[in-house]
Amino acid sequence: MATSLWPFPPPITPMEAKVRTELPAPPGWAYEPKWDGFRCLAWGGKTASGAPEAVTARLDSRNTRPLLRYFPELLPALAQLPVDAVVDGEVVLVTDGRTDFDALQQRIHPAESRITMLARETPAELVAFDLLALGGDDLRAAGFSERRRRLTELLEGLEQPWHLTPSTTDVQVGARWFDEFESAGCDGIVAKQLDGRYVEGERAMVKVKHRRTADTVIGGYRLHKEGDRIGSLLLGLFNSAGELHFIGHCSGFGNADRVTLLERLRRYEVDTSFGEDARRPGEPSRWSAGKDLAWVAVRPELVCEVSYDQLTGDRFRHATRFERWRPDKEPSECLLDQLERPQGSDFGDVVVS
Repeated sequence: MATSLWPFPPPITPMEAKVRTELPAPPGWAYEPKWDGFRCLAWGGKTASGAPEAVTARLDSRNTRPLLRYFPELLPALAQLPVDAVVDGEVVLVTDGRTDFDALQQRIHPAESRITMLARETPAELVAFDLLALGGDDLRAAGFSERRRRLTELLEGLEQPWHLTPSTTDVQVGARWFDEFESAGCDGIVAKQLDGRYVEGERAMVKVKHRRTADTVIGGYRLHKEGDRIGSLLLGLFNSAGELHFIGHCSGFGNADRVTLLERLRRYEVDTSFGEDARRPGEPSRWSAGKDLAWVAVRPELVCEVSYDQLTGDRFRHATRFERWRPDKEPSECLLDQLERPQGSDFGDVVVS
């Protein structure tokens, strides 16, 4: 029968962060990069002495689901941990010096043979940024400064694929990292109170994320579940071949605006809008199982400015926020090359390995 020396039973829900537009001012705060990967809790699977133990290591997702099924190559990394250790961190996959969320998503696949192949060809890595348990101690009630000290000591004895995220108490350094580390896959900065305890499932941290704007062309819409209003606008940008490429959606409208938008867009309905050889809405994927993906094409004549936080390839990761209409801008001016690609540090330059 499997045993464990963890001071509390799994699974638990990790501590979260609330979004703010500015970093909290010192003193009393630590500032760290926010990594673009899968949040995880890593539960150790060996004793400190290395002696065999009937212990099952764990790698749990943000919503407490097991991740080792999709990242079997990380099991030896968990075996590096003392059997009583619980580490909060991020599963990342690094391509050309930056975290690659597209490649990471490919690992969530039903076929074990494909996972095995990808684990060999594109192995994942682990970034540690908090410590919940070690040496028989439940550290959740300890302040972050104490947890960070013990995490740093622990990571000094671990090898690849473990990395320690940088941390500073200098807000100006944190602000500089916000810009300099984006090219490595840092999508913002997280601030933690130095004396703050680890609070499961609560937004006890602060995060400031990158946010940019883009002028996009409306290429279609999806109906709201009520059927009499807009559910979301489907957005596009023109590629180098002159085809409208689907890049994401915008859905944050009030009910009155949704009704008005539907009345307006119905005058623009056509058979097709997005390019045949470009990315189009409604393409099936394992992420959209069970969702109604039906959409209506409209003439690509209306331009709107939206704001967004992250890019994945040539598309917006999350829903965008509508900012304003741009009647002064021609759709043909809305090109893919307006999407900014940050330049700067590589992942390996940022983390402590």
